[in-house]
Amino acid sequence: MKSISPPDLETASAAEPNDASLQTAILHTVAYADIFDYPLTVEEVHRYLELPAPLARVGAVVANGAVSSGRLGWRVCDGYVSLPGREEIVHVRKHRERRAQALWPGALRYASLIASFPFVRMVALTGSLALDNADDRTDLDFLIVTAPDRLWLCRSLLLIIVRWARRRGDVVCPNYLVSERALALEQRNLFVARELAQMVPLFGLDVYERMRAANGWSRAYLPNADGPPGVPTWRIERARDLPALARPLRGTLETGLRTPLGRWLDRWEMRRKIARWRRQYPHQPEAAFGPDWCKGHFDAHGQRIMAALAERVQAIDEVPG
Repeated sequence: MKSISPPDLETASAAEPNDASLQTAILHTVAYADIFDYPLTVEEVHRYLELPAPLARVGAVVANGAVSSGRLGWRVCDGYVSLPGREEIVHVRKHRERRAQALWPGALRYASLIASFPFVRMVALTGSLALDNADDRTDLDFLIVTAPDRLWLCRSLLLIIVRWARRRGDVVCPNYLVSERALALEQRNLFVARELAQMVPLFGLDVYERMRAANGWSRAYLPNADGPPGVPTWRIERARDLPALARPLRGTLETGLRTPLGRWLDRWEMRRKIARWRRQYPHQPEAAFGPDWCKGHFDAHGQRIMAALAERVQAIDEVPG
């Protein structure tokens, strides 16, 4: 399927696509969001488009091409783009945005706590809340970057927050950790590129920028998606710096654990958890574990998304333009 295989990066950046190619790319972008009942603004279509093009041209093709031909739905009063016949999901998005507003303060508080722990170097919000697309089942998902050689020790310490949050009725999921040695992700496809482009950095913005630079391959999939997504600035600004009281405590704990004993504990915890998970989840192609990464994705979420996208793209491509 064309939307899954990335174009050559140099070719993609050399020239703008023609109207037909741009319209097809727009349709595929909207189809991806449709999997999540998530209509897009024109600015979002542009950000997650798989072809390089100016925002103004994307807007013109949406309004004058795909919409007028009946291949896209358009809510003029709301400014959202959807697949035809799916305009009602605008109401779903607005309802979920209100739900997200209620969850964000808690997400920031937990992110602040996570960032205060030893060896944490970056905290980014991922999942549906990062897009303000939260429903009643939405968890607080975090991608965390740690110092090298202490990832598994850091993860075991973070379970304190996970269990404390559960007692408060919140589900905090630090389910993806990588060390600063492994910022370049091994799995490279549209789903991973979207996850990178959608995550919202809350702490460690310098590490976030290094991570995006280390995954320059993602520009072949999403050439217009530079920097963090367009979330309200206050969400990043309020959570950017560690609380003043946390800095000396974290430094003291890191000094105490940056020892041969700390390294031994890290490796012991890694071997223990990996052995347990391999017994519990013997066939999990999206989960990955090693000294510098802990990707606890046991539900084949990415595979389901790409399969759903393939179905939608096939249906779109079979409709005459």
